[in-house]
Amino acid sequence: MDQSLTTALLDDLCALIRKPFPERTEIRVWGMSGVERVTFPDGTTAVFKYAKEPFDREAQALRIAHQRGLPVPELHATAMQGTWLGMLMDDLGTPVRDADDLDGVAAAVMLHAARPAGGLPFLAASGLAALPGRALYHLQRLRKAGRWTDCDDIETALGKISAAAEARAQGATLDPFGWVHSEFHPTSIHIGDEGWHLLDLARAFTGPGLIDLASYHGTTETPSPVRLRVLLEQYVAAGGHEDALAARGGLTAEAWALGWHRMWAVEWFMEQAIRWINDPTRDFAYIPVVRRHLNDVVRLLEA
Repeated sequence: MDQSLTTALLDDLCALIRKPFPERTEIRVWGMSGVERVTFPDGTTAVFKYAKEPFDREAQALRIAHQRGLPVPELHATAMQGTWLGMLMDDLGTPVRDADDLDGVAAAVMLHAARPAGGLPFLAASGLAALPGRALYHLQRLRKAGRWTDCDDIETALGKISAAAEARAQGATLDPFGWVHSEFHPTSIHIGDEGWHLLDLARAFTGPGLIDLASYHGTTETPSPVRLRVLLEQYVAAGGHEDALAARGGLTAEAWALGWHRMWAVEWFMEQAIRWINDPTRDFAYIPVVRRHLNDVVRLLEA
């Protein structure tokens, strides 16, 4: 991370709120974004978040979410330096506890009930059906660069999914359809002394809300349709739309949601590998994850 760039961003933000330059403490930093807690000379604090494309839409998403009455951190100022976005927002402090499944259900019900945001990317059946083809395109680019050359199995799996994709994508606009957080995990819900807030809306879009529920338990373990079915039933019981339990694309709701979430993740991983990060030294980590997810997609979508 270029320290001079983040310093310039923070300096611009401080000028906008008319405060002197603060002390900085890293919370989480990686190559494409970072989060810091900043402390001003008067003792007040804020969170400084910075990110580059494709994570540079978060300020827009936060403003829209705030207008819709969703509990998100309030923005104090935003600034750009080249392709980098910088934001100063409320410091919510240390969480009082971790979010559990019922917290996730309550957050999803509120998010999905909010009026959809017209300015966010849109994903429906045609967009879902295009994901395996987009992933194949990324694979072709990787191979042209002399990478991912021993991945015929990935190509075969994507071909199977492509053949089934149009039929399996049907039902994408069944409710809940609208806001999709897209990185919806327990860590995306901050529970503090003054209630809960949604964090990390950088990749929010308009689409099938089941994608959020399928992502909540993470992707490191084998996807469990039984576990997701329980979460979907809790979601409906908490006020979520009853169609969350409806079959779609010839599949159960839970298989559909898990399969398409994993396919969405695969396309994103492969785009990162060739476009956003484009670091051949990371291929050893990306390829096994893509293989594992694709095996799950073939099984879940019955491709």
